[in-house]
Amino acid sequence: MISVVVPARNEAGRVPTVLQNLGTLPVDHIILVANGSKDTTMQEVLQMRLPKLQIIYFHDCLGIDVPRAIGAKVAMALGSDVIAFVDGDMVGTFNENLMELVDGVLLKHLDIALTNCYPSPPRHIERYNPTFQWRHNLNKELGLDKKIGLATPAHGPHAVSRRLLETIPVRELAIPPVPLALARMHKLKIDVATTIPHYRLGSSIKNQIHTNRIIDTIVGDCLEAISVFQSQPRTRQHQNKTHLGYHSDRRFDLLDTFLENKQES
Repeated sequence: MISVVVPARNEAGRVPTVLQNLGTLPVDHIILVANGSKDTTMQEVLQMRLPKLQIIYFHDCLGIDVPRAIGAKVAMALGSDVIAFVDGDMVGTFNENLMELVDGVLLKHLDIALTNCYPSPPRHIERYNPTFQWRHNLNKELGLDKKIGLATPAHGPHAVSRRLLETIPVRELAIPPVPLALARMHKLKIDVATTIPHYRLGSSIKNQIHTNRIIDTIVGDCLEAISVFQSQPRTRQHQNKTHLGYHSDRRFDLLDTFLENKQES
């Protein structure tokens, strides 16, 4: 069984395109985790009447990446063997690539099937983006840099196996680089399964303030993953700077409540 998890917050005008694309795929469930939307996202989704669609609705904003963990838990409860993740703003056409990710899990027995979003080295201006350095630092620490390059669960669609989610706490999916580190520690299979150049994702373009906070979030996530891999206390600090970004907005309280209730049901 194959499920696709789609987090969406204020994605009116974009998420219907994402869902329409996914609706043509041979998957069993499309799990939309709608959280904290103040626009017409929900109205647009409800008008679609997609037969495979399941909607998990939260009035409050869950924060970045937390919806992935929510969706993964629902997918597991549905009996899914493969869970793919596609952000609700990715309006690009890459259905064949999504099936390559699924096949990476089903046929190649990968536990994390990643997308290479940079088949060419990042352009000169992008090289100064700290996320590239820290993604490289993490992948090198994990001994994966030669195999997966700059690929990360934090960027682009990816898929995971049920075995991964039965091996590590589902809660950890809320900090995407951490499952990468934990999978490596448990000797699970990780590899790139498809290539989608970043521009083909069709992600929405945000302002510079948002971009800076995303950078800070990913740097902090990578630092946290490195500390986990080294069996050290978790830290998001480097050279006297703590990289929080959007991390402090992640609603682990709502996530924990959901996971506990799902466990009991």
